[in-house]
Amino acid sequence: MPTRRSPRKGSLQFWPRKRAYKFLPSVNWNAINSGKNIKGFIAYKAAMTSAIVKDNTANSMTKGKKIAVPVTILECPSMKILSVRFYKNGKVANEILVEKIEKEMKKKIKFPKKIENKIDSIKLENYDDIRIICYSQVKKTNIKKTPDVSEIGLNGSLEEKFKFAKEHLNKEIHISQVFEKGDLTDIRGLTTGKGLVGPVKRFGITLKSHKSEKGVRRPGSLGPWHPARVTFKAPQAGQLGMFTRAVYNNKIIEISKPEQREIKNLKNFGDIKTDYLIVRGSVQGPSKRQLIITSPLRKTKEQSKKELELIELK
Repeated sequence: MPTRRSPRKGSLQFWPRKRAYKFLPSVNWNAINSGKNIKGFIAYKAAMTSAIVKDNTANSMTKGKKIAVPVTILECPSMKILSVRFYKNGKVANEILVEKIEKEMKKKIKFPKKIENKIDSIKLENYDDIRIICYSQVKKTNIKKTPDVSEIGLNGSLEEKFKFAKEHLNKEIHISQVFEKGDLTDIRGLTTGKGLVGPVKRFGITLKSHKSEKGVRRPGSLGPWHPARVTFKAPQAGQLGMFTRAVYNNKIIEISKPEQREIKNLKNFGDIKTDYLIVRGSVQGPSKRQLIITSPLRKTKEQSKKELELIELK
């Protein structure tokens, strides 16, 4: 008989396996150096479906042919800047709020009664980085009214970042200003919550024999007699889902608006009313899940060279 191998089940890279405390994850914006002026955008998962596309990829076996690919539709309502953050040595040194704040934001966050515009008096030599706090105008969609808020990094020199933030105060930022058709994106968000599940589904351990006395869907041993304790590595029942995950290098097949291509009656979502993306492949989470789309952390040649032209959605 060959030697039996049973490597441990469940990656310790994702630990502890517990529910995330917020929907929109924190992003290391310093690690992302590609893209336009703004490095990310808040979006909402609408649905997953299939699309008929024309494959224009060079040297592809299906070049020039129509193929069916899995796609995900992401609704991207416009964003607005809530505040501008100034960093020094990796810490927030100053933050300036926008003068005009919408009612929905006032319900979510407490603001001072008087807000003064001090952005003109900022001396850039006192800081080494600038980021913006943005909120989504989700009231334009069918999803909900309360906006989602996230910090988003900027590209360019310190002067270019300051100029972008100053020019876009009280202005809408659209997805077309951040990404283009054919770009690669990373999508960060929470997976679908499963609640309390057993070790077989949670860690993928093997089912025991049907003659087992103490249960088929449980580990054979939680550990040795000595040391007389159960280590955290032992697979046990617990939370599954609602974990922060990232899907890398998603190809944007289409950026469009409802006026150009209508998408209606999506299951558990309804009609798409604002700008939207169609990306190749699957995205974590259920419909209406809020996500952060970012510029790619590390591009791959295989995904970059693909060229897909959307013909129709199934």
